[in-house]
Amino acid sequence: MAKASLTVEQVFAILPGTPRRLAAAAEGLAPAQLRAAPAAGEWSMVELLAHLRSCADVWGDCIATMLAEHGPTIRAVTPRAYVAGTNYPDLEFRPSLAAFIRQRDELLGVLGPLGPAEWERTATVTGAGAPLQRTVWFYAEWLARHERTHSRQIDATAAAVRAAGA
Repeated sequence: MAKASLTVEQVFAILPGTPRRLAAAAEGLAPAQLRAAPAAGEWSMVELLAHLRSCADVWGDCIATMLAEHGPTIRAVTPRAYVAGTNYPDLEFRPSLAAFIRQRDELLGVLGPLGPAEWERTATVTGAGAPLQRTVWFYAEWLARHERTHSRQIDATAAAVRAAGA
């Protein structure tokens, strides 16, 4: 079954909510707790933030390219591969969160005034099988959907670390 599309209102509720949710979940946690994974193979709060920032970088860059160029060709990059080229996992949580908040504010400032024609600007995405046509809306919705799936993980990770007293 295909997923129902999000509305513009839902996207604009989820995207600003993610940094707030991270900040609230991390409230009162010590730096060591923010680096502690709740269990083997699970991500710490720092790692979750690094992942979310990488996704925002990759998909936000796609949006910026489509808005700056007419019909560009974009090479697909996976956020998991992208994060390996960053220092995000090594950063302290709070400065990294501050950078994520600034980045998100910039993205929302770009997306907010878009009209229907700008949401439908396209790019050809290559490097992940057959070339795909993607729109600004596709990436904004994808980012929001992705962050919505991590929202419970953020809360559960913070709760587990608190309970463990790490």
